[in-house]
Amino acid sequence: MRIALFQINPTVNDIAGNCELVRQCLRNAERQNIDLAVFPEQTILGYPAGDLLLRPDVIRANVAALTTLAQQTKGPAAIVGFAQPNDSPTGRPAYNAAALLADGRVHHVIRKRLLPTYDVFDESRYFEPADAQPIVEFRGTRLGITICEDMWSREELLARPLYDVDPLADLAAAGAELLINISASPYFLGKQDIRRALLTDHAGRHRRPLLFVNQVGANDELIFDGASAVVGADGRVLLQGRAFEEDCLIFDTAAPPRDPPIELPRRPQILHDALVLGLRDYVRKCNFRSVVLGLSGGIDSAVVAALAVAALGPDRVHGVAMPSRFSSDHSLADARALAANLGIRFSTIPIDPIHRAFETQLAPEFAGRAPDVTEENIQARVRGALLMSLSNKFGSLLLTTGNKSELAVGYCTLYGDMCGGLAVISDVPKTLVYDVARYINTRSARELIPQNTIDKAPSAELRPNQTDQDTLPPYPILDEIIERYEVRSQSADEIIAAGFDPTVVRDTLRRIHLNEYKRRQAAPGLKVTPRAFGLGRRMPIAAKLSTNLT
Repeated sequence: MRIALFQINPTVNDIAGNCELVRQCLRNAERQNIDLAVFPEQTILGYPAGDLLLRPDVIRANVAALTTLAQQTKGPAAIVGFAQPNDSPTGRPAYNAAALLADGRVHHVIRKRLLPTYDVFDESRYFEPADAQPIVEFRGTRLGITICEDMWSREELLARPLYDVDPLADLAAAGAELLINISASPYFLGKQDIRRALLTDHAGRHRRPLLFVNQVGANDELIFDGASAVVGADGRVLLQGRAFEEDCLIFDTAAPPRDPPIELPRRPQILHDALVLGLRDYVRKCNFRSVVLGLSGGIDSAVVAALAVAALGPDRVHGVAMPSRFSSDHSLADARALAANLGIRFSTIPIDPIHRAFETQLAPEFAGRAPDVTEENIQARVRGALLMSLSNKFGSLLLTTGNKSELAVGYCTLYGDMCGGLAVISDVPKTLVYDVARYINTRSARELIPQNTIDKAPSAELRPNQTDQDTLPPYPILDEIIERYEVRSQSADEIIAAGFDPTVVRDTLRRIHLNEYKRRQAAPGLKVTPRAFGLGRRMPIAAKLSTNLT
């Protein structure tokens, strides 16, 4: 049997467009004598559809589209993910399901058993879990079909298993000869290694081939890397799909491939490629034609600008320098050089007259008080207003340029540098921002990002001779503390016991807690680490700090 795994890039709720993607793939499959074409989880609606799944009209439309698609499936059969209505008087409104389409009709429907409710997932809000999954007979082969989370159940490989059932083991015990998993599995750094370990473990343990097809593309904060795979019954990866682009893997059960599978990229390339895809799809799926961003001459805005050019092309990127009386000459020169290297439109709008006007108007109210962070924030808010004006006037998406380290401790200004529609690197720690910058220059074989931008001490330049380390610990230390606290869930005492300065640790964690209100108002950001300040993190704002932080 010849099986094609199509890792496609659906758009949430573009039911007609997603079905057309499937039809195009099926036409291609027919030309290649494919018997079975396999598509990702929730192909019809796109994943994640969120509260659209609570709308009966959306569920009905997705079922009608599946029915039409089935009627048109006369060549290769297809396994397609969709939302099946729950006709029971109790329970959630739908099932996360996969349909086997063949000979002009729906032959089988398989429902997802394990529904994730951690991090960015909230499937129990929308879906009813299946009690079991039947074996599907297709052209003399017994198929064990599962959906994404159904394979994430190996206690030997996961730090904390969430389920006491193993759907793949159940299907293998019931006589499945070929295991298939359709997924919409979002990416984060390290996810591909975890996923590969699961795939090879399941296949080798059950002595059955395992076919895994994953959605590719980005929807809001989530980036889907594709990286579909075919694993043989001996646990060896036979075929490997490309990362961050659409791809098709063809597996012939009678003639396994002889060539070694392709290698997936490693960091920092993989981080770069993920961010480029996330930015490109956000712009495309939200129907923006161009982007605008502030260029400070610093590393963060330089990396975001380079990512935007890689995602969209230079003609769709507008960089704006907004120098103040505190801006150094090299900052404006570096911003101008970056724009020239990237070939993007570049504007300069000095903010000093506007800043001084603010100071004049506020002088009576501020009488008797020394300048402080208030005056610094005014500069950031002037810049934010100017960029938002350009965004409004020209319909460009405003990209914010703050990194995860800054967002964690509130080293950013509400309604200032936080203004924007997409926070491209808000889940990238500062130390990794530098790695991506160096990779961009290496990849291009020339200095796209000026070396001075990489070498100089980072600074917000909101007062004379300011550097970030006037206020923050060195970024390697800060990033390690944030990673231990947010990703590993270590306490202050555990981090201090690992050798970090107690004062620095407590101050950092205090800042993380105190700035929750800022993050709640931030633009959506692209998730690339196991725990981002976004959709999957739900922390209270009005909450008492731990006693060892006060």
